[in-house]
Amino acid sequence: MKGLQILSTGGALPARAVTNDELSRRVDTSDEWITTRTGIRQRYFCGPDESATTLAVAAARQALERSGLAPAEIGCCVCATLSADYASPSMACLVQAELGLPEDIPVLDVNAACSGFLYGAAVARGLLAATGGRYALVIGCEQLSRLLDMDDRSTCVLFGDGAGAAVFEMSESAPFAALLGARGDKAIQVEGPGPLPSHIQMDGKAVFRFAVDAIPKCVDGILAQTGLTLDGVDWVVCHQANERIIDHCVKKLNAPAEKFFKNLARTGNTSAASIPLALNELYESGQLRHGQTLLCVGFGGGLTWAGALLTYQGKGNAE
Repeated sequence: MKGLQILSTGGALPARAVTNDELSRRVDTSDEWITTRTGIRQRYFCGPDESATTLAVAAARQALERSGLAPAEIGCCVCATLSADYASPSMACLVQAELGLPEDIPVLDVNAACSGFLYGAAVARGLLAATGGRYALVIGCEQLSRLLDMDDRSTCVLFGDGAGAAVFEMSESAPFAALLGARGDKAIQVEGPGPLPSHIQMDGKAVFRFAVDAIPKCVDGILAQTGLTLDGVDWVVCHQANERIIDHCVKKLNAPAEKFFKNLARTGNTSAASIPLALNELYESGQLRHGQTLLCVGFGGGLTWAGALLTYQGKGNAE
């Protein structure tokens, strides 16, 4: 069965970094309180000339340029987001227009919150199989700052804006495994359109309990599907929600901590953008190398979870 492999990554963050100290001047919090409980030291918020769309286009353009492919070679475009600028047209359609992607390909958004990028990759694989395409552009992007109640310190300190993207290739030789699931639960919720502003609401303790169960379940499930052990995996890239969640799961799995990449101290929780932003940072830091095996794990609102085994077949940044 054909699998997906990553050819290139891209990323985009707003210009404005918002530190914990800056937030402490707005709500009753402190750098020490936020850092010890989450590991987050800063996040990025969009300015007046930035949006989820501008971030998605920038990240997608970078991934496409790094792939060396022409826009006409892309066989589908999937965008994972819960904070698109419009209900319609979709974010993916806006990216399609900006990048000049073909008009005879499937283009759509998916919303699986923080698991969205991996859901999007699985959807792209199915679309390529159905249409005979070879290359997919998958994006995760969020402008969560516009969904925050800046007087609620339990949520406003956690989330940030950003976008990440990857170009995937369908290949007979690519090892691939996916595990996707969901359980209807309002532990994290954002209300729909209405007369009042819509804000992220979260039961932090319930989400923590869910996350520390979901990560090992996804890791163990993917390893069981593939017959691998963590020794055969180069990087584990989890959704970047909370440092304590990742550290707890490392201990629960009795796993080498150095394989679990973390960048949430710099970006905060960017939901669907989290995993592709982490992959792009791995690339830009020179740590992502041709042929490496990646085990990616998403978990978040829905509640949803996702795991995927992928290989990186692009060039390393130092090559």
